[in-house]
Amino acid sequence: MKKSFPIWEFLGLGFTSLSGTLLHYLYEWSGRNIWIAPFSGVNESTWEHMKLLFFPMFIYAVIQSFFFKDRKDYWCIKCKGSLLGLVLIPGIFYTYNGALGKSPDWFNIAIFFITAAAVYIFETKLYKNNTSSHRLSVPTFCLLVIISLLFVQFTFLTPQIPLFRDPISGTYGLNP
Repeated sequence: MKKSFPIWEFLGLGFTSLSGTLLHYLYEWSGRNIWIAPFSGVNESTWEHMKLLFFPMFIYAVIQSFFFKDRKDYWCIKCKGSLLGLVLIPGIFYTYNGALGKSPDWFNIAIFFITAAAVYIFETKLYKNNTSSHRLSVPTFCLLVIISLLFVQFTFLTPQIPLFRDPISGTYGLNP
């Protein structure tokens, strides 16, 4: 199974879908535990939904990396996939809402799964085509670490812009 990247990506889609769904509720289930907040959804903002995609993908990528050490472009592929996912979630959400006014809840949920599938398909194509020209494992891994730190920081020090606003409560970051 070491070299079967498409199978690994299919498993990654399952892991990300299941973990992201659980992380959506974990903060509330934990009684609003402050230690859970940086990694789970603390409100219904678009930013928090991006976090639900990013952390399971990053954790899975770290696990998967042990089996694909020989690919010098592995972290570049994973970084490109993560960035695609972080652009697709707000891109689809705001485009749809901008065009039609408001999206139904089922569509908002579907955005997460559609994005996760698109990311893993994209990564598989990059892997198979060997089109990733960058072989900068350390810098691309560091970029993913920086993104994860931003998710943690913005959980507690939330910018007051629409991306971070909870559409239900109108608050930002951790709700009182």
